[in-house]
Amino acid sequence: MLKENSIDHHLRATWQLVSKMYNEQATKQNYTMAMGFVVLNIDYENGTPSTSLGPLMGMEATSLSRLLKSMEEKGVIYREKNPDDGRGVLIKLTELGKQKREQAKESVLRFNNVIQQNVSERDLEGFFKVTSTINEMVSKNLIFEKKEINL
Repeated sequence: MLKENSIDHHLRATWQLVSKMYNEQATKQNYTMAMGFVVLNIDYENGTPSTSLGPLMGMEATSLSRLLKSMEEKGVIYREKNPDDGRGVLIKLTELGKQKREQAKESVLRFNNVIQQNVSERDLEGFFKVTSTINEMVSKNLIFEKKEINL
């Protein structure tokens, strides 16, 4: 099979380009795409339990822990004891974190607007349907479930 006909090639290549684009924008503000993703997933007013962030972002605890430590050192977030769960910690945005969140939000909205202006609504619906199907099949382990795979 040619890589141009491989679904995973297109997914990976597209994500790598989008990721690079976001990282280039974030770097201009002494930031990373991953940090932008974190601030977008933290509840603006109440903060978010640290244990909820990993699953929200699809990150492993170790990677997320390092990222949160770096963000705390940069003054973007702070940790606060969770009043609803004495064992837990809430991750909250500082004023700088709220500014970074707005910048990240503007970048995401701009990306979406430009894509929507250049791709038909029908094609976008098809894209969302395909990616949703892929996500469902992978999350339900339907790809490699059988021992024999028809290639």
